[in-house]
Amino acid sequence: MTFRKLVSEAEHLISIGLSNLGHAGHKFELLDPPKPEFGDLSSNVAFELSKVYDVKPYQFAQEFVENYLRPIIRDEHEKGSLSMIASAEAHPGGYINFRTNNDTFSEITLSRALEDPSYGFWDVGGGRRVNLEHTSVNPNKALHVGHLRNVILGDVIYRILQFTNHAVKVLNYVDDSGLQVADIIVAFKFAGFPVEPPSKPMKFDRYCGDYVYVKVNELYPTKPSLLEKRRYILKELEVGQSELAKFASTIVLRVLLDQLTTCWRMKAHYDLVNFESQIVLSDLWDRTFDWLKNKGLVQLAKEGKNAGCWTINPERASDQEKVIVRSDGTLTYIAKDIPYAAWKVGFVNDPFSYREFCDQWDNTVLWTTTLDISQDKSEHPDFTSADKAITVIDSRQSRLQCIISCVLSKFQQSDNIYLHLGYEPVSLSSRTAHNLGTIIDAKHSVQMSGRKGIQVNADDLIDLVKLKAYEEVSSRHPGYSKERLEMLAESIAVSAVRYNMIKYDLDKNIVFDITESINLDGDTGPYLQYAYARAQRILEKSREKYCRAPLSKLNSEPEIRIIRVISKFDLVIENAARSLKPKILAKYVHTLATAFNVFYETTPVLKEDNREIRIARIALVNAFCKCLEVASGLLGIQSLKEM
Repeated sequence: MTFRKLVSEAEHLISIGLSNLGHAGHKFELLDPPKPEFGDLSSNVAFELSKVYDVKPYQFAQEFVENYLRPIIRDEHEKGSLSMIASAEAHPGGYINFRTNNDTFSEITLSRALEDPSYGFWDVGGGRRVNLEHTSVNPNKALHVGHLRNVILGDVIYRILQFTNHAVKVLNYVDDSGLQVADIIVAFKFAGFPVEPPSKPMKFDRYCGDYVYVKVNELYPTKPSLLEKRRYILKELEVGQSELAKFASTIVLRVLLDQLTTCWRMKAHYDLVNFESQIVLSDLWDRTFDWLKNKGLVQLAKEGKNAGCWTINPERASDQEKVIVRSDGTLTYIAKDIPYAAWKVGFVNDPFSYREFCDQWDNTVLWTTTLDISQDKSEHPDFTSADKAITVIDSRQSRLQCIISCVLSKFQQSDNIYLHLGYEPVSLSSRTAHNLGTIIDAKHSVQMSGRKGIQVNADDLIDLVKLKAYEEVSSRHPGYSKERLEMLAESIAVSAVRYNMIKYDLDKNIVFDITESINLDGDTGPYLQYAYARAQRILEKSREKYCRAPLSKLNSEPEIRIIRVISKFDLVIENAARSLKPKILAKYVHTLATAFNVFYETTPVLKEDNREIRIARIALVNAFCKCLEVASGLLGIQSLKEM
């Protein structure tokens, strides 16, 4: 929060100087310098104004600093108005660089970090309601590695938005009436597949996805009658009342609970499970379809390949029309997504009742929609009428998500109420794929394909990372019990996977490598945990109290570097919340951990002879731990006191 105050003081200082120069209101930027020797804050104000005076930026910067900024700084210091800024200087590159009063800056930063229980909080949301949908894996299979990026991105965004005063509800949409569910019902009811796994014990979601779904798709080319059965099942699922539909529901619930077990292992939180079949069986679709027809947004195709189908008119002439209702009357999934999206933001009345579905790992209740009024619990949370709906789904769905967004914008002429947060796929390095038993060619990575059976199970990946972590921890602590080692290894594995999925830009492909992910010296989750554990060891060995610490004693470069990073915490949180880019927070936490590790390697704490400096450094370690623990928690990474 102190860096925000520094920025405010610099803005005030430059604005007064510009006003005195006769350029009041002229716009400028304040930048975070790339190197410490460039100061603590830089401004580009000289670049545009130098053109007005027909001089080089450096010359203007020199004169502006000498004639306007320095006199103001002297006056403000005499009045005690500027507490952060010590000096301003012109750089030959044309920037104006500001340096802080380190004693004051350190004192204010660390005092607030240590004493303010909500340090880092910034009210971005103002209590606005957000419905955040993520995961939404088809309930015919276990999660694979690619799904983990969705789960983790969605969960980190939830944590950041919740921390910044958004009223967030996390939704998990279950497509229980689509083709992929129909495929496994075909297998169980018409192709002779046993409902229970015939061989060794395995999770039911994995049996359905890795074996049943793959095998039944292999049968379709040679047994076309099964395709007729699939079409029949799709209609039965939409009607929802037959014995076949009830059987499908039991299968879906078994798969879903196994999927959630994997998500909970990743420490993901949910508030509501929505079932697609209920959207179809409710009047949401009927009312939405009537509205689409009245607005002329859909049309009945008279000829061509889509004859007899209802299609959405393309936004652009170059786009192809999109089928929303097939010629046999069944709905495509976008026909189910549109009313669901409209429900999220309150454009249509809520037709659902709600009941408790199950308890979660974090002792919260997961709710589910129901069409059975008798099951409704009046004390359920309000899941509708959000101010914004965010859907986390991979970038291959961008066109369909754009259609949904465009349709919603015509409901109430409201833009930006529906946001698609897309991301690129996840691959495995050849080394990791080989360790998991997946055979690939000589290329460096492999991507997932459930229909082809190329699918690396998420649980397998987590287990393998955990095994590597267990080996590392047990070698460091040979006397620990198995239970203690298991707990540490699981936490390290979760941190390794989570951090690896969020440290990249959303538009970048991820190639996940297990060995790199648990490296204690790299850009990894365990690196953050290791830095925290190092700091905790210092605090455990110390008997000094930090409450009376002379914080102005902290003036070495490693100390100042940590303080600078801590001072920017709320700015980073605000930026991550507004941009919905978890990478911003991941980069910050890594920078913070790196700053501490440099301090740890170069600066004595407990062995410092000067007691005042020793107490101040202990206070710095305390502030670091507090900041890192909060920031890591927003990433879903547990801070460990031992590694």
